[in-house]
Amino acid sequence: MENIALHHGEQNEEIRTHACMSWDKLLSAKRFGQEQFHDERKHARTEFQRDYDRLIFSAPFRRLQNKTQVFPLPGSIFVHNRLTHSLEVSCVGRSLGNNAANGLSEKYKDAPCYARIQEIGSIVAAACLAHDLGNPPFGHSGEKAIATYFSEGNGQELKSRFSNPQQWFDLTHFEGNANAFRLLTHRFNGRRKGGFAMTYSTLASIVKYPYASSLAQEKSKFGFFTSEKEDFIRIADELGMIRKNDRDVRYCRHPLVYLVEAADDICYQIMDIEDAHKLKILTTEKTKELLLGFFNEERQQHMKEVMTMVTDINEQIAYLRSCVIGLLVYECSQVFINNEESFLQGKFEGPIINHISQIPREAYQACTDTAYKYIYKSGDVLDIELAGNRIISVLLDKLTHAVLYPEKAYSKLLLNKVPEQYQTRAETDFERIQAVLDYISGMTDVYALDLYRKINGMSLPSL
Repeated sequence: MENIALHHGEQNEEIRTHACMSWDKLLSAKRFGQEQFHDERKHARTEFQRDYDRLIFSAPFRRLQNKTQVFPLPGSIFVHNRLTHSLEVSCVGRSLGNNAANGLSEKYKDAPCYARIQEIGSIVAAACLAHDLGNPPFGHSGEKAIATYFSEGNGQELKSRFSNPQQWFDLTHFEGNANAFRLLTHRFNGRRKGGFAMTYSTLASIVKYPYASSLAQEKSKFGFFTSEKEDFIRIADELGMIRKNDRDVRYCRHPLVYLVEAADDICYQIMDIEDAHKLKILTTEKTKELLLGFFNEERQQHMKEVMTMVTDINEQIAYLRSCVIGLLVYECSQVFINNEESFLQGKFEGPIINHISQIPREAYQACTDTAYKYIYKSGDVLDIELAGNRIISVLLDKLTHAVLYPEKAYSKLLLNKVPEQYQTRAETDFERIQAVLDYISGMTDVYALDLYRKINGMSLPSL
């Protein structure tokens, strides 16, 4: 595959002349908040493998099993939730990272960073596990419900309490990616310094938007809240990430972010198509057409012959899905390897999936168009969004009032429901509201619904 010719937009003109990141600094096993314990001792597991294991066994990761991905949580038909999605993204991310490491091995075989380059697969796999940890219940509609509560809903009345406009931006542009970084780094009550105490490289690899909320513009995407700004700067500077200018906190992405993003792009798009088929939103014929479209005619003919070996329709779709994922992993890996210098210089533009070869790129776009037209606007998905918006808005109403007026009798009752790890009695209004968002975003769909019913007197304990 030929190297991709990348144009330089206005945004990249700010990048400092001749700036270039290096793998020697980008791949760091130093642990956030536990820097004084950093050493180079050999362990049975590498530090990056320990990141992965630490996430797998954590309570926030387990709670993803009861959080909506796209479709309502399963009844008789099992579809993806946040947990199964994150596990699949991690598998794909590991493959992408291992391919990238293999492709770079010859170039760096005599470099001091060679051993750490072999760990790229482990770093990406861990980052993929963590990429959705900050998402609230009810899918992406939960993020929007929180943001619009402050920008359009009852939360607008709180704006006068904030003298720092950056903090208000954080609330009105609430973002799951920034919340994941907070969850992993914040020292909650009773917890150790450094939060999860993850390695610097794993933390940097989940930050898709390495700038503050005030720079989010129309996309409403950003990488860290005001409360974690200095933490991110410390990590980014330690890793040698390129700071685009001195006027504001805006960095070029850590190169491995692109692999995490590619793994997510591959999984959510292709798996949403498969789930839609299971739920009969898409016909078998349409699903096969979409998945076969990733291949040339010769490969399609071979795949059709293989499908005749089984009569189970779901098994046929699963076979096509596996072929598509295998192709996209190869394509995205090649883009990363062939454009390594552009990633290190902070000049690569757009997600990797936009730069794969023509046939799979056009097929991926066809899947995207179909998903928006038939899947994301389906009745069940819209019902979840409507219900989630209502539930989260009510919880925010009650809990923000409680933390701002803790002396009231009802507030005392409600705050007794909030676990002690959340700092509901912090000194500033912003910190108290953040504690509410920490609590709500950590809820599962079922827990949020149950608390909503109890608050509204719709559910009582058995007598």
